[in-house]
Amino acid sequence: MQPLTPDQRHLGLAVGVCAQREMNTTMKNGPKPKFTGYRKILENKAEEVRRSMSAQKAAQVVARLDCPSDEGDLSQQHHEEWIFLNRNTIDMKLLREIGDALHRIEMGVYATCMECGEPISQKRLEAVPWARYCVTCQEAIADRVATGEFANEFQETR
Repeated sequence: MQPLTPDQRHLGLAVGVCAQREMNTTMKNGPKPKFTGYRKILENKAEEVRRSMSAQKAAQVVARLDCPSDEGDLSQQHHEEWIFLNRNTIDMKLLREIGDALHRIEMGVYATCMECGEPISQKRLEAVPWARYCVTCQEAIADRVATGEFANEFQETR
């Protein structure tokens, strides 16, 4: 499979918008969209991550010593803060990916690989409902990033 060019990706999004308009018309008078189940899974996962982040923050505040008694306590406190910040960064990235997946549902391009334009398998979506790429493209991207090729192309832009 050849990767899509930027023009092809844009065309795919334009086709997706047209399909979304058609789906909205169909939804008013007929069946519900086929991704309702995935939408609910994504919304529930986002809420779970948000609750987890709140619980982590509360635990961090409760566990923090106002005045560390020695360098060991201070070191432990800094280490816990580092872990909290890294976990929070991972959770924020996941929330963005979930939000992007929900947006793709709205745009009518959900379950379509953003690299090759082929459908993403149901098995993959069940495992990772916020997946942007099919398994084949995800593996190819991971290989390119690991070797340093196209590293900037697949890094977060936000």
